[in-house]
Amino acid sequence: MSHRTRIKICGLTRAQDVRAAVEAGADALGFVFYPKSPRYVTPSQAAALIATVPPFVTTVGLFVNAEAAQLQEIVAEAPVSLLQFHGDETVEHSVALAAAVNRPFIRAMRIGNTTLAADLIEYAQAYAAGSHLFSGLLLDTLVEAYGGSGKVFDWSLIPKELAPQVVLSGGLSVHNATDAVRRVRPFAVDISSGVEQEKGIKDAAKIRAFIAAIRQADADLNEL
Repeated sequence: MSHRTRIKICGLTRAQDVRAAVEAGADALGFVFYPKSPRYVTPSQAAALIATVPPFVTTVGLFVNAEAAQLQEIVAEAPVSLLQFHGDETVEHSVALAAAVNRPFIRAMRIGNTTLAADLIEYAQAYAAGSHLFSGLLLDTLVEAYGGSGKVFDWSLIPKELAPQVVLSGGLSVHNATDAVRRVRPFAVDISSGVEQEKGIKDAAKIRAFIAAIRQADADLNEL
């Protein structure tokens, strides 16, 4: 069976960047609803961007410690198809939020120096047991602020049995994309700052180069 890594471009704020990501072959587009982020978009801004997205491209809303009422208001205006929880949400909180808008969700786990492989497996099992709406873990680097870190963590911490189900994030770029796919073999990769000119402003050439690097890694794996 051939391997095809899914690709998410996150932190989109402009129509031209949405278009560039879609034309380059992105599978998913991320919109940040965390007001403290430099990539924050309002629900109305996100709605306008989502309206330009063609069928079969997943739209993802990133939330940090949101409340159910707030989430319902945002999703009613900006109908993302997948939720991404990137704060301190517990299993119970995440499950309740997803149920409030009947959307599948992924949960970000931030990897620090004390994180163990067993922690990742336990985390995934707890969320899977909590809700049928749980779609998987997104693994990022632990930093002080919420949201994307832009820093790489130790990929060797990811258990081989879990890797095919996770979204790999944290410090990815065209320079390490091929190595990331070859070593981890994740289900998907998620990039934001690695394809930017500046925070919130994407670079179409970097998006194309990153996606090309991922596809080359897939091709190399499929030849093995």
